[in-house]
Amino acid sequence: MKHHALAIDGPAGAGKSTVAKMLANRLGYVYIDTGAMYRATTYKALRLKINLDNPEEYTFLHTTDMTFINNVLFMDGEDITQKIRTNVVNQNVSLVASHIPVRNELVRLQQKIAHENDVVMDGRDIGTVVLPDADLKIFMTASVEERTRRRHEENIANQMDSDFIKIYKDIERRDRIDSSRSYNPLRQADDAVFLDTSHLDIDTVSEVIYQMFMKIIKDK
Repeated sequence: MKHHALAIDGPAGAGKSTVAKMLANRLGYVYIDTGAMYRATTYKALRLKINLDNPEEYTFLHTTDMTFINNVLFMDGEDITQKIRTNVVNQNVSLVASHIPVRNELVRLQQKIAHENDVVMDGRDIGTVVLPDADLKIFMTASVEERTRRRHEENIANQMDSDFIKIYKDIERRDRIDSSRSYNPLRQADDAVFLDTSHLDIDTVSEVIYQMFMKIIKDK
């Protein structure tokens, strides 16, 4: 039986993960936060004190277990939700995600999960690389100002230190790295639906995508 897939791509802070999680819960699908997988890789690389610039030092991924249970990522059996949301991970994740061996290993794992489950998956290259045959592809974005505001409020809600200007500059830098890397860059798939969420609330965005997805599923 072929499983269904909903792919959501977009830049940092666009609200992808929040919307994808809501949709997965509503559809009864497995939610795959690929950004969390790259964050987890970054967190473990920092913990192991490897040279982050050297792609050949990420061989630890071959023996690293990443599993999603109830929309929560466990790495090597540990819930790392909070540990991968730190400033030092934020500052290094785009570099780590630019390495070809890292991307190849995580894409392989993401495709395996999608082959075995109905999924909602979000990230930077889901519609273009990971799930090119997804039933529906969304490219979700928002202005840098709006994405900064959302990340700032999220940090405050999680009782984390938050500097608006620093977040703004970090998001601009991540956009530049993610869009300009030579291997699997952030870009809109040719058949993706463009969705600017700058002036839309999360519930509205979720509903719009849900209605589009259900129409496609029913028509198949």
